[in-house]
Amino acid sequence: MSRSSAKDVARLAGVSTATVSRFLNSPEQVDTDTRALVHDAVTKLRYVPHGAAQALRSARSHMVGAVVPSFDYALYARTTSAMQAVLDAKGYSMVLAEHHYDLDAEVRITEQLIRRGVDAFVFVGLSHEPALLALLESYGRPYVLTWGVDPLHRQPSIGFDNRAATFAMTRHLIGLGHRRFGLLSARTPGNDRAMERGAGIRAALAEAGLALADECVQHGPIDLGAAAAMMKKLLALPAARRPTAVLGTNDIFAVGAMVACRAEGVRIPDEISITGCDNTDLGATQTPALTSIRTPIVEIGRAAAEEVVAQLEGNAAASHAALPFELMLRASTAPPPR
Repeated sequence: MSRSSAKDVARLAGVSTATVSRFLNSPEQVDTDTRALVHDAVTKLRYVPHGAAQALRSARSHMVGAVVPSFDYALYARTTSAMQAVLDAKGYSMVLAEHHYDLDAEVRITEQLIRRGVDAFVFVGLSHEPALLALLESYGRPYVLTWGVDPLHRQPSIGFDNRAATFAMTRHLIGLGHRRFGLLSARTPGNDRAMERGAGIRAALAEAGLALADECVQHGPIDLGAAAAMMKKLLALPAARRPTAVLGTNDIFAVGAMVACRAEGVRIPDEISITGCDNTDLGATQTPALTSIRTPIVEIGRAAAEEVVAQLEGNAAASHAALPFELMLRASTAPPPR
């Protein structure tokens, strides 16, 4: 079947092709009766504007690229879903790509998307290769960084203070009386969120004259099985050196730790307290309920979409929004055993 054209729509509606173009691009400039005629013609002919041709004429594709570390981590899916809802309402489409925590790959992927006409970008985290920012500047592409806030306001960023979040949770555990701590974390290369969350824990411990023993720190992939294996290493330590509180830098690590404790017959929180971060549905399924940090997962996506559209349409300067987090104290934490 041949593809219907704007000329076909104009002929059926009894208007000019210029009127069809105005209807498609600025419908408010077309009177009500004419809009109805063109709309009926578009529907009958199943006419779809040629995206590449429109982009060539306007020098805009109305596509926003969301380049995330991984599709496996559900949080990024929730953030990008919230972003998509806002973009769609404003007439933009979203293109998704992942770089698997490889910041060199992030640069290559972004360049490929730029060459395919993507107008603007949303990235995760504050740490990126200098080549990425140089690339965006060279091509004049607006962008916003998410899941963190640049303290120096050098780059547009929307997120929360990862270090402050785990600092607050660690202080809570210290207040319960814990003195021996464990950390289950994602690997830090290419992941400034994990690095900042670990730094928050260490800062709170240092304030109290405490420290993380090297043998009580485990890094690994964001995976329940891996998290359980990491926790088993902590449980294998002699009783005098075993942590009484273990912090996961996300809920997957925390739930994996709970799985390991149940397998080893270690009671939570009677023998060990466990906390997570991000307050996901996964943590809510656990018994006892998981103490976690509620982070602004959906709010980040919405605000990032609003910001990048504002930059594209020249309505606002680049912003630096620090969104709130909240400690969600539940039954997986208690004072340490005597």
